[in-house]
Amino acid sequence: MPTRLQKIDVETLEGIAAKSTSQLSSENRGKNRRSPIEDRSQIPMAKRIVVKVGSSSLTSIENSIDEAAVQRIVAALGALKASGKEVVFVSSGAISAGLAPLGFSRRPKDLASQQAAASVGQGLLMGRYIDSLARYGVTVGQVLVTAEDLMKRHHYKNTHRQIERLLDLGVMPIVNENDAVATQEIKFGDNDRIAALTAHLVKADVLLLLSDVDALYTKPPQDGGERISVVEDPVKDLEGVQIGTVGRAGVGSGGMVTKVQAARIAASSGIPAVVTSAQNIDSALAGRDVGTWFATTGGRRNARLLWLAHLADIKGSLVLDDGAVRAVGGRKSLLAAGVTAVKGDFEAGDPVSLLDQNGREVAHGLCNYAAEEIPEMLGKSTAELSESLGQRFERELIHVDNLVTMRPKSAKTKVRHGRAAQRSFETRELPKVEPAR
Repeated sequence: MPTRLQKIDVETLEGIAAKSTSQLSSENRGKNRRSPIEDRSQIPMAKRIVVKVGSSSLTSIENSIDEAAVQRIVAALGALKASGKEVVFVSSGAISAGLAPLGFSRRPKDLASQQAAASVGQGLLMGRYIDSLARYGVTVGQVLVTAEDLMKRHHYKNTHRQIERLLDLGVMPIVNENDAVATQEIKFGDNDRIAALTAHLVKADVLLLLSDVDALYTKPPQDGGERISVVEDPVKDLEGVQIGTVGRAGVGSGGMVTKVQAARIAASSGIPAVVTSAQNIDSALAGRDVGTWFATTGGRRNARLLWLAHLADIKGSLVLDDGAVRAVGGRKSLLAAGVTAVKGDFEAGDPVSLLDQNGREVAHGLCNYAAEEIPEMLGKSTAELSESLGQRFERELIHVDNLVTMRPKSAKTKVRHGRAAQRSFETRELPKVEPAR
């Protein structure tokens, strides 16, 4: 072989070797990319998979950690790794695993006791995973996150680097919410949405959400409910569906409601998801028709906007006139002239919900003004605001870069034994206008 060709080959190989997995991932997985997996039968072709298992499938109050369940999950994950797949495992169960050792007969409601249980259970659970996966030649690395880690850009980037580096080294990241330090204000309350955001973070090809329920049904199977095999349009396909809350084991904090929410988050960011039981893990990974398949409904989104759409703690709401609704839907900033009412008590920079005249949520946004500042701005143009209140009020209420439109939700989808997701805020008293004399 000519020397020149040898030199070119060596340089090429050196160049490839010098790039980390994260760099290659960034080049091959575009910002607005959808997963190449378009049908569940293609799951065996996925290169990077996020698998989430719920507390109800791993633990029980009586026995703490269900050894048989852990071994079934571990065997499937070990086989995935052996086949050359990149696997990120999102595991619930830290709090549940700590209940029996601490003598709790049920999951405590107070945050301090939950944190104590998580401190004990996290070590027990990770010990099981380390020992069990070692039999398959798999090294694992623990990644503890809070909501804040996936909301703030600096923390988000650090978490991304950590997981990518673990994958680069052939390690299986095991992600869990850091229940031992999470506060009530920033706590997710379940790991399902963490799994969806993790899938978005690592640009996964598919997300598996596993619990003790084998699929999403139109209503409880014992009441004649039918399995929903595919969800292509979450508005139309989920009309009339009765969605349960906490699973049968009683140790989780999410249930099917959060599985559906997480699947929709993933699907809206270009990642298909399967919701099924842990017993079906092998069949799901083999691409068989089990569980419920959520087809992608959008491409990858900015992480901050994904948080704003699905996870932000909404502090209040603004009611828009018809013109403002059209403007927001057309990707324009929200001006004070298009707002008719202010609800809630929020500060500048807080996330708020944007409602039409019928109370339907059309968008979320980060407001540039505190709630108390807005009433005297309503109905005024930018020029009028500058003249009457000063140049500081020339800014829009919400800039288009801090605004995300919301896909409508089916009004016919019912949550069994749940509370309404839409929070109610009191309308702020508007300034009285003196009649002209």
